[in-house]
Amino acid sequence: MISKRSIERVFETAKVEDVVGNFVSLKRRGVNFIGLCPFHNEKTPSFTVSPSKNIFKCFGCGKGGNSVNFVMEHEGYSYIEAIKFIAQMYNIELEEIQMSDEQKETQEKRDSLFVVNEWAKKRFSDNLFKTQQGTNIGLAYFKERGFRESIIKKFDLGFAIDDSKDLTNAAARDGFKAEFLKELGLISKNDYDFFRNRVMFTIHNLTGKAIGFAGRIMGNNPKLPKYINSPESEIYNKRKILYGLYFAKNEIRKLDYCILVEGYTDVLSLFQAGIENVVASSGTSLTSDQVRLIKRYTNTIKILYDGDAAGINAAMRGMDLILAENIMVKLVILPENHDPDSFMKEVGPSEFLKFIEENEKDFILYKTQLLLKETSGDPVKRAYILKDIVATLAKVGDPLIRSMYVKECSNLLDIDEKIIVSETNKIIKKEIRDKAYKRQRENISDASMEVVDEVGKRSAPSQSLLARSDEYQERAVTKVLMEKGHLYFDEEEQLLVADFIIMNIMDTLSYFENKAYKRVIELTIKERERGNIPDQLFYSNNDDSEVRKMYVELVMNPYDYADWSSRGMELQTQKPPEKNQVEETKQAVMRLNYKKLNKIIKENNKKMSEQETNSEEFIMLMRLHQKLLEEKKKMALQLSIVIQ
Repeated sequence: MISKRSIERVFETAKVEDVVGNFVSLKRRGVNFIGLCPFHNEKTPSFTVSPSKNIFKCFGCGKGGNSVNFVMEHEGYSYIEAIKFIAQMYNIELEEIQMSDEQKETQEKRDSLFVVNEWAKKRFSDNLFKTQQGTNIGLAYFKERGFRESIIKKFDLGFAIDDSKDLTNAAARDGFKAEFLKELGLISKNDYDFFRNRVMFTIHNLTGKAIGFAGRIMGNNPKLPKYINSPESEIYNKRKILYGLYFAKNEIRKLDYCILVEGYTDVLSLFQAGIENVVASSGTSLTSDQVRLIKRYTNTIKILYDGDAAGINAAMRGMDLILAENIMVKLVILPENHDPDSFMKEVGPSEFLKFIEENEKDFILYKTQLLLKETSGDPVKRAYILKDIVATLAKVGDPLIRSMYVKECSNLLDIDEKIIVSETNKIIKKEIRDKAYKRQRENISDASMEVVDEVGKRSAPSQSLLARSDEYQERAVTKVLMEKGHLYFDEEEQLLVADFIIMNIMDTLSYFENKAYKRVIELTIKERERGNIPDQLFYSNNDDSEVRKMYVELVMNPYDYADWSSRGMELQTQKPPEKNQVEETKQAVMRLNYKKLNKIIKENNKKMSEQETNSEEFIMLMRLHQKLLEEKKKMALQLSIVIQ
């Protein structure tokens, strides 16, 4: 286990512009760097790197974080793998520390599962190349399918021989615990091999480790399934894995599109032909986790499915998931009775790519045309089609792209464009209301949600909700705290901005509406009580993922302040933004307290209305009311607010 001191050293040493610069071409703009986002397809740079804050933020897709977050997201590494990557980059020697017995047991178990899978992978490979059954049945099958030995070895293909105890006995001889093999699904509870008489496909994670297997049966036994997969385990979650992605990710990033197919052999066939930007959904229906996995590397997916009805239906099922992630999706339906593997063998790589280019269809328009054929002039069916298409259109996040689809669908369906816009916006508005209501209940800000009222025109219905709350003021104080809390509010008194904020909002902290902002302040209070200064690293590398995410959201700005001072034109009425922490802190705290004071006055008025006039309690509340009004008047004067 890496020591906390070593991890802190990595964070202190790593410069985000250096780490990101290894993967993204950056250009300086003012105090920041900009570049094209590696996480989504864009022509105008919206990806910003801030050396002063040591974080990155894309204002197009919303991804952001520190150096470690970037490496994790870009390379698909775990937290520890990302730490090691950056440590190696800066030649930092990582110190290992003794883990607790529980931590050690958990880590050893996880490591053991990987070791066992690697052993099983080698066993299946040896069976394929070194046993009579393997060469006569398994290797013969792969060669009959046209796969070269180089591809077979690259993808770690293998063979499980027709022996109910082969793997079980071999594991015992090599000293592997049966409990690990059972957890990985390699052997059954009764100590029999799970995979028998099957060619084996190794499933890799993003770092190339074997995490599971798929086995295709040899022979014709209708009682047995054609394919069986490893069950889910601590190291294998089939909903979050795409077959072949480990081998395809670099080519996907290079070509900026991903080909998605159904089967394992489809991936192998295309890869062998030199088409390496291809993955499969590992025998499962496409999931949102898998879509987001692809989105790490490209914003365009081309789906190749079989030309029969089952293939078309399978393609349709995953489309809305892809559109919901704001990914461009194209659909290629292969000729009837063909899958990608068979079609590749028939026409060859160049004709295959040519067919894709000439036959790729926009999914929404294809779906509209396909459903339209099924109506046969039936007006009731036509109405259902409109609902189906509208539900799909509502998944398209970009208003301009959605507006183009609306026009095309209007022409195809021969329906007034305004009707489609109206019906689409009903769904979008409902989703926004539902999300706003959910977030309101969870006290999470929802200021960034948008809806298209007319084609291409935006509005923000959640703004009125926020205007009635105190979240703007809570957000402003939290932003100053995270960005400038470590700076001095009064250098002579050694008073930090964080100290001033804490001292002046303690009485109103219980009135906070947003629990996330309140949690940040409470974490800061604890940090100060320990005698530590809550600097930017404290927030950007906090154990709480919500705090890390909030830090990026609050402190990164898509706009840069003009550097007039370098041209001899200093600001006359205030200090530059980076040196204006005193006034900014005062204003943020005062406006928050003013808003909270109104709430206290309202609560006090309610209590007064519940008391009998001239009662002792009423008189005390009345005196408090007068003091509160005086305080409000004083604060309004300082803030230049007119009290009505």
